[in-house]
Amino acid sequence: MRGERTSWARAVAESELAAPLPRRWAHTRGVADRAVRLEGILGRRSGLLVRAALLHDVGYAPGLAATGFHPLDGARFLRDVHGADDQLTRLVANHSFALLEAEERGHREALEAEFPLLEDQLLVDALVWCDMTTTPDGALTTAEARVVEILGRYGAESVVGRFVRRASPEIFAAVARVEAALAVQPK
Repeated sequence: MRGERTSWARAVAESELAAPLPRRWAHTRGVADRAVRLEGILGRRSGLLVRAALLHDVGYAPGLAATGFHPLDGARFLRDVHGADDQLTRLVANHSFALLEAEERGHREALEAEFPLLEDQLLVDALVWCDMTTTPDGALTTAEARVVEILGRYGAESVVGRFVRRASPEIFAAVARVEAALAVQPK
């Protein structure tokens, strides 16, 4: 069953992103590859992380961008069209400190009401680590370099730039927590 759910997530993400947004699809595949590396620290929750990694940016798909805020658009699509489970939609909706960006965009109340943040800190941090250590082209990077790249791409005073500047201490802390958990895993 777990493999079937991962195959479903990959198929949904690929169908929505591969053709219209090939670079976003490359990033998504890289994020999912990073997620697989965390099985040792997440155990049974690793399948959920891989599915969330595959679907975290599905809201960028042109046909799904209802609000223009991809975490909310993606989570609503997964819930309303695919009947995705609550944990998955909440991870997608809140990935990489999306609540701070939702505030910048005027969507915080909707995001909090529809998709409350999961209380599983390690799982939440794990998705941040996967996303924020993967370049737009799917290659490995550091969280610091990724933040610099995002600021360069969007501009420091854009909505995304303001959000990333506010979120960067939290991003770096989440990445550090995951890297600390990885460091104590047997090789």
